[in-house]
Amino acid sequence: MNLRKLMRSAAITAMLCGGLAAQSVLLAQAVVYPIPQPYTDTGIALAPAHAPPIRDASARDAWGGQRSGNEATLSDRVANYTIEATLDPVRHVVTGQQTLTWRNRSQRVVRSVYLHLYLNAFAHKDSTFYTEQRRGQSMFGSEPIDDGWGYTKLHQVRQGRLDVPWSFVQPDDGPATDQTVVKLDLPHPIEPGASATLDIGFTSQLPKLGTRSGYTGSFHFVAQWFPKIGVLELPGERGAREERWNAHEYHADSEFYADFGLYDVKLTAPKAYAVGATGKLQGAPVERNGMLTHHYVQGDVHDFAWTADQRYAAPLTATWQPPAGLHGARPVEIRVLYTPEYAASAAPSLQAAKEALGWYASLLAPYPYETLTIVIPPHNGIGAAGMEYPTLYTADSFTRIAPGSRQAFDLDVVNIHEFAHNYFQGIIASNEFEEPLLDEGLNEYTNMRMQSERGHKTRLAPAWLRWLGVNPAFDPFETERADAVLAHPADVGAASAYARLQGVGQVYVRGALLFRDLEAHLGKQAFTEGLREYYRRWRFRHPSVADLRDALADGSGQRALVERVFEQQVYGAGRIDDSVADMQSELESALESKLTTAARGAHHAPQWRTEVLLRRRGVAVPQTLVVRFADGHAETLQWDPKHGEQWQRFVWLRPARGLSAELDPQRQHLLDVNKLDDSRSATPNQAAARRWTLEVAAAVQLVLTLIAAL
Repeated sequence: MNLRKLMRSAAITAMLCGGLAAQSVLLAQAVVYPIPQPYTDTGIALAPAHAPPIRDASARDAWGGQRSGNEATLSDRVANYTIEATLDPVRHVVTGQQTLTWRNRSQRVVRSVYLHLYLNAFAHKDSTFYTEQRRGQSMFGSEPIDDGWGYTKLHQVRQGRLDVPWSFVQPDDGPATDQTVVKLDLPHPIEPGASATLDIGFTSQLPKLGTRSGYTGSFHFVAQWFPKIGVLELPGERGAREERWNAHEYHADSEFYADFGLYDVKLTAPKAYAVGATGKLQGAPVERNGMLTHHYVQGDVHDFAWTADQRYAAPLTATWQPPAGLHGARPVEIRVLYTPEYAASAAPSLQAAKEALGWYASLLAPYPYETLTIVIPPHNGIGAAGMEYPTLYTADSFTRIAPGSRQAFDLDVVNIHEFAHNYFQGIIASNEFEEPLLDEGLNEYTNMRMQSERGHKTRLAPAWLRWLGVNPAFDPFETERADAVLAHPADVGAASAYARLQGVGQVYVRGALLFRDLEAHLGKQAFTEGLREYYRRWRFRHPSVADLRDALADGSGQRALVERVFEQQVYGAGRIDDSVADMQSELESALESKLTTAARGAHHAPQWRTEVLLRRRGVAVPQTLVVRFADGHAETLQWDPKHGEQWQRFVWLRPARGLSAELDPQRQHLLDVNKLDDSRSATPNQAAARRWTLEVAAAVQLVLTLIAAL
């Protein structure tokens, strides 16, 4: 999901003004959590609410072992869904009948299973979702004022001919009124290796659109709308030491986690409504009594979302053709759904998707599906914008897009970001509840890398600054710095999405900077090989941060460096704050000069003593120092972090004066608190200060002139 939009305006304004104070607006209210206790009553526990970051790599045979590509299906299909659903667009209700076939991968008899009823997060003000929002733990959304609540209601659950009783549970110690997780006690236990089929009748009342799923006017975006089984993790999978169900409540700032499977879904809506969905349409829709039934099928995914609106214009369609030589790539049918007022957003979204298909195919592997649907939400549909689902995502909505404008940048980035989720967390299906760094952090890094490699600069000045003629361009990763909490990071990189002091938004920006800095140290090619190894090992499986660590270490061939960064920034919240604290370059004293002259000859040039003092106020990282002298010579030194010194002084005696000292000349540490103190001159240069003083004076004079003219 694209949460960066919600942070950007204040942070960019602060960056343009040269200040860092805006970081404070990102700090969330402190939260006191209860000591986590696993919920259990059947012998198979549920994953605890707040587990420490995973340090042990998964077993080699986790999730059935690494996929070779020669299997009959791309994934090991554990949870398969056949659903028939009908939309009532007047009452905003979806009535569904679902057949869930689930396979027990464990060596334990399974007597109970757990389902997510995500829409119950929007059923009343005392759900876990809204309770956390009121505590200040969410960056978006608000509860309905009078109406517009949503829910999923189970009508009947049967296993064979027997009814299945159910009860609501709160695995994460949420309020007893939360009903987003339901436990089914099976009349027929599922033996190891066996499969069971559950027939489920349900009704989903869509909420008024606020967060991800719901309706506004005739627009319906239907996500997390069906009863969805949790994940049974086995020993050696994502840190599990024994079998456990992973089925968290729906938290305000977390997303989803599910097994791969085959989705066979028939959606019925009024004939006037255009429909788009996950997967490939199976033939022409079938009409009956003024309703159309659209049949979609998609294998090897772990979610299904769809949309219906009577205001959609004729879709914009195209076929992406893979470039010659891209092994294993297939054409992709792209479809853009939009309402007429946002027609300007359709073509740029299509183009961004095409470029992303090619770029990610080259970085990791070709997109493995045949279709891609892009949804441009209508007016008042911002709650659905910037969200990802398998083979379908929602972008942003603009009525006008000028070349080089902030709107053009935002639309491009959102399209790339949401498309890339088909890799992180679509194909590499990490747990977005517990380890959002593997999803949003890695995704954001690759988004900004794509922008950089395309030569795209970000121009994010607000309209009033552009009106004054101020619209500077920034490197995409510098934009991440503007949003990031650098001085006082509180949350370890591997923290869960819903238990973070400074909000889930920091997963995006600090995560992007973390991986960019690691790339700078490893080298781009070595880091890319590490990413490709991660993809090869974990495509269509469920990795942990420990699995990413090992893949990057093995793929790059630089384990020690990878492990150091993970200790500091993934398992820790390391503050990086190195600086050139002082630089002096002076002629030796008269006595020293006489001694030097006597010793070296009367015609020896006078000696300059140059001293550079480095200070460290954070974790120890490898640093490069470059000192330049008046005769054109430059000295390059390494400040090794092995000994953890908090300061270091370097001294030179040379016949030329020292001019400047620069720390981190290649900008390998964008997580550093302040890049302005990375360099210092022996004689201060006032040119920049004079220039900015004149610029500000000119701007003030312009404003006063305009006021006088009114």
